[in-house]
Amino acid sequence: MKTAGIIGLGDMGSGLAKNLIKNGFETYGLDLSEARMKAFTELGGKAASSVAEVGANASHVYVMVMNGDQVRSVVFGEDGLLTNMAKGSTILLTATIKPSEAKALGEEMAGSGINLIDSPVSGGFPGAQGGTLTMMAAGTDEVLAANREVMEAISGTIHRVGENPGDGQVVKACLQSLIGSIFSATFEAAALAAKAGVSGEVIHKVFGTSSAGCGVVNSSLENIIDRKFEGTGSHINTMHKDLTISLNLAEQMGVPMHTAATAMQIFHAGKTKYPNGDNWVCTRVIEEIIGAELHR
Repeated sequence: MKTAGIIGLGDMGSGLAKNLIKNGFETYGLDLSEARMKAFTELGGKAASSVAEVGANASHVYVMVMNGDQVRSVVFGEDGLLTNMAKGSTILLTATIKPSEAKALGEEMAGSGINLIDSPVSGGFPGAQGGTLTMMAAGTDEVLAANREVMEAISGTIHRVGENPGDGQVVKACLQSLIGSIFSATFEAAALAAKAGVSGEVIHKVFGTSSAGCGVVNSSLENIIDRKFEGTGSHINTMHKDLTISLNLAEQMGVPMHTAATAMQIFHAGKTKYPNGDNWVCTRVIEEIIGAELHR
């Protein structure tokens, strides 16, 4: 029986679990939320009581937590993956963390007999649930080949972006600087249309069929004009954190990031005013300033 594990069963991890189970993997999972664990078992997953239990039962374990500190706890904790997975097993780091944190993780795992693939993902909630995520995978040819099946179970496209831990996170940081900037420009354009009296339906159709049309713009506008600002699977905390990582890397490299820095401030405003909102809730902050809202 093919075995896999997932630490973190949120919006993204639940999608990974769904597709691993669908593709015939006996899947062990762990999350701090009882509701998420219940939903996982209803999918056919095996509920684990600890990280150690996941590691002891799975030859491939996805780590889909929120930050680098959580990753370190999962991997190096007293009952962590490193001391409970069989030699030759693989940890797949799909969480987005700082490149320096992923690099340090790889260095400290060296000689452990446990493989590491640094592969953050893109595609958001729809991609995770649909099994169509884009993976930015960094690992040796041998390790990537050995894990091809478990990666294809959750992904529509796998890019080999490097060999060393941290390489995947660097590419993700560059990508998120762009996506965050597209998001923020869309929020501003939506507010401009609202103030000018243009209907949301018109903006949605025109933008979607123009050269600016893309998944980020289209999904943002659809949620904005339908006034869906919570529970859509794209919590603002994630993009806010990712932009922080992008700008941190840019500072280290001495690269000016004027547009991404502005996007960061827009997301910071949205997160401060609406901490339970999704990405598009930033539009509400701008709408409140101008006194106009974009509806379908």
